[in-house]
Amino acid sequence: MSKKRIYRWLLAGSFLVLWFVGGCGDEGKSGLTESELARIAVAQKIELVKASGGLVLMVGGEPITSDEIIKSPAELDGGHVSPLEHFKVSAQTNSLEQFKKQARAKLESAVMSKISETLLYQYAKRQAGTGIDESLDKMAEKEMRKFVLGFGGDEAKADEALKQRGMDRESFKERQKKLILIQSYIGSKMPKYQPVTYRELVDCYDRMKDRFFSKPAQIRFRLIDIEPAKLDITDPNQDRREEARRLAGELVGRIKAGEDFETLAQKYSHGLWREVGGLWQPVQPGSLASPYDVLAAEAEKIEPGQIAGPIETPEHIFIMKLEEKQSAGYEPFEKVQKQVENKVLSDQRNEVVDRLEARLREQAGLGKTGEFVDFCLEKIYQMSRE
Repeated sequence: MSKKRIYRWLLAGSFLVLWFVGGCGDEGKSGLTESELARIAVAQKIELVKASGGLVLMVGGEPITSDEIIKSPAELDGGHVSPLEHFKVSAQTNSLEQFKKQARAKLESAVMSKISETLLYQYAKRQAGTGIDESLDKMAEKEMRKFVLGFGGDEAKADEALKQRGMDRESFKERQKKLILIQSYIGSKMPKYQPVTYRELVDCYDRMKDRFFSKPAQIRFRLIDIEPAKLDITDPNQDRREEARRLAGELVGRIKAGEDFETLAQKYSHGLWREVGGLWQPVQPGSLASPYDVLAAEAEKIEPGQIAGPIETPEHIFIMKLEEKQSAGYEPFEKVQKQVENKVLSDQRNEVVDRLEARLREQAGLGKTGEFVDFCLEKIYQMSRE
């Protein structure tokens, strides 16, 4: 699973609650009554204030900045990307008014989700009482360490990944504290606790796998690419193709005798990757364009470590060493079970946020968020066109 995909799940889920009710896409299992959601919705004041750099939305005294909205990952058209990234092309190809018209509803939804999450966190924190901060700090620090380990322990790479999403370590930990406490509060409202069964997790995996866990067929190989037209010959009457065939046959014999393929590729190949021993990075067989498309069919006939060739085309003679071959399929459930569990938790939290969001939309006075949405849209437009 890619780091990007792991990061998406890390931001989307909480790791505190290991016993819960709920399923992938299941609804109505949050345990929160409509009256409780109504209390949360009216518990804190929502107002718009001016600050350095523009407008800030204050929710119960807690600021929500435009950078938080436009740079942080959000659910947009089924993906989990920042609005700045998601709307960039639209901003670059439309007038400001056209762009606002196209993007407003989706960005407004992202803002409302942020408001709902903030209110839910504030309410959950009040319910938790004193002494919760120290526990949350420890758990958030643990999640920070897990995140860095996701980049092989490379702190610089982890910091860069956070920066690309408009975050630093402190804001990341604050985000984790919110998710942990929200999930804990939602879990505490369950009528009873029971572990998710293996069958439920597998069912969730089956619903997710086509979108998140599919693995395309791909091959990785080394190639000695001999182009007859590029051969150095001393006799002008010498047939270049015949000389290329002779060279290819000689090289196959030397490889079978134990000579190093990489070294021979560096010396004799005319291909693009000769400097790295003719090594091609993983490619999907169907993506190989002519004349390299013939290599996909040859790869089907051999196993990693074996040699195919000489393979002739009108302008090339190839010798291929197959390094890796992967058939189309899915990441096994055992490998992604934690991500599936996190998806269940995320769905559980999102169901509550959606219901709370609906409550907020019923409240009078939320029109003030429209000006903040406008400000965010204009900022996305400007940044995308710089």
